[in-house]
Amino acid sequence: MIKKFLAYSFLGFLALAPFSWSAQEMPEKGKGYVDVNPHELYQMLKEKDFILINTHIPYAGEIPQTDLFIPYDEIEKHSDKFPKDKDTKIVIYCRSDRMSNIASLTLVKMGYTNILNFEGGMKAWKEAGYPLIQGKKR
Repeated sequence: MIKKFLAYSFLGFLALAPFSWSAQEMPEKGKGYVDVNPHELYQMLKEKDFILINTHIPYAGEIPQTDLFIPYDEIEKHSDKFPKDKDTKIVIYCRSDRMSNIASLTLVKMGYTNILNFEGGMKAWKEAGYPLIQGKKR
């Protein structure tokens, strides 16, 4: 009887839960930033309302519409390049997402509240069939 009650309670909870969460609604517990996947980033780029930063070193290409190149280990040194408004939406990426995770944590530590890390980085972007720009770093 109790098992049946718990099962129905859980199913009722699922019915009331939102079908999907957007990156802006569900920060990942303990990190202070949210991961976005290639398809989410592609959609976001259609109506871009954020700063897109490549943190990979050395330069290994870029996602179209990249705004800045700041090495992941020099985020604090280049704080003058970041917006003064700590609520500005910023998407961070690198080649695989190892460096961008570190950069995202640094930005959270600096007080930024709307940080999105591109999960899988340029590798995932390319695997999803989206174009990478190869060329000289701006």
